[in-house]
Amino acid sequence: MISTLPYATNHISAVAGTIKASYEDFVVEEIPAYEPSGQGDHVYFGLEKSGLSTARAVRDIARALGIAPRDIGYAGLKDARAVTRQTMSIEHIDPAAVEGLSVPRMRVLWVSRHRNKLKGGHLRGNRFVVRMRDVDTSRLADVRACLELMAEAGAPNYYGEQRFGARKDTGLIGKSLVLGDFDTAAGLIAGSPGGLDHGRVKEGRELFEQGRFDEAARAFPRGYDECSMLARNMARNKGEARRSVLGLDKRALGLYVSAFQSELFNELLARRVDRLRILEGGDVAVKHENGAMFLVEELAAEQPRADRFEISATGPLYGGRLKKATLEVGAREHALLVAQGLCLADLPDHGPLCCKGGRRSFRMPVTSPTVAAGTDEKGEYLELSFSLESGGYATTVLREIGKDLLRSGEEPSSVEGEVGEEGP
Repeated sequence: MISTLPYATNHISAVAGTIKASYEDFVVEEIPAYEPSGQGDHVYFGLEKSGLSTARAVRDIARALGIAPRDIGYAGLKDARAVTRQTMSIEHIDPAAVEGLSVPRMRVLWVSRHRNKLKGGHLRGNRFVVRMRDVDTSRLADVRACLELMAEAGAPNYYGEQRFGARKDTGLIGKSLVLGDFDTAAGLIAGSPGGLDHGRVKEGRELFEQGRFDEAARAFPRGYDECSMLARNMARNKGEARRSVLGLDKRALGLYVSAFQSELFNELLARRVDRLRILEGGDVAVKHENGAMFLVEELAAEQPRADRFEISATGPLYGGRLKKATLEVGAREHALLVAQGLCLADLPDHGPLCCKGGRRSFRMPVTSPTVAAGTDEKGEYLELSFSLESGGYATTVLREIGKDLLRSGEEPSSVEGEVGEEGP
């Protein structure tokens, strides 16, 4: 796999800076697909959270209301290291109980009703407001040029680093699961102590490696629920990894598999990042207007539509529902999967490890971009704002500006260790 993904804007010099110096420097607000009607059995509410993953917020809300986490609906996952505003839903609950929620690092912004549960994908996109610090504000024009180029030609639609977790191993875990290597998957989830592990986390991973599963379960701190649960399962199942891993939360297992699919997508995008506008015969293209996909057969007729950003080439999310590319494009896609020791028929088509399959555009529109210089009590900054479609990663846009000089700051208070998130 490519360790460092190439950039689409190499002709614009990198602008050094720091993002996420504090949670307030990275603000995400959902753009909903629809507004609640005010009628129905499902209570919708706007939630603002700070320094919490969506999964952690759901668990904390469920605990406070005495309900199961699965009873809470939401449209998309949001970055933990940020201030985020998103909509959630709960069926058959007193709106007053939601209005009265008092949970650390969260506040309820509004409450309404609707007819259906909010589900993944029920949003148009996200609006981002990001402050870059430790930045030369005289480079504002270069930042603007980079944003305007991406608004015109699109930004690489890479899955962002959040998708792959702090240890960058969620894709490897997903690959192990798909290959049926549950021992390796279990070791990566709760064992394999590394340089990023400290204190009780390191202790828990070391105990897990030693087969002292009960002790490991007690060692892992709050926020490492999957690790604790896996250790308890391993103790109960006398070290049998398959049953123990499959006993984990189904959403978490799905995220691991999705991370593997995402790594393969990024690999293929990296090979075409310098020609995002260009179609090839055999491509499967997507219509940005409605998401419909079709096989590119008449290249001369379709390329002008790509130049107008009406359509774009797509890459595979390998699985049973994958619409296959043809010709050289299809051969490349097939060869990459074979290199992983797999073919499409090997991928699970049901259960918690199901690889549904699909396709994702190689580029994403960056809409309504702005940039301005400012100063506050922490010093000078450049404030960028832009909107992305559902599934787009703001950090992918920002890395085009900062390239290898972009740094991510550390919030003083801790953020729990979750599978990375920001996208859909």
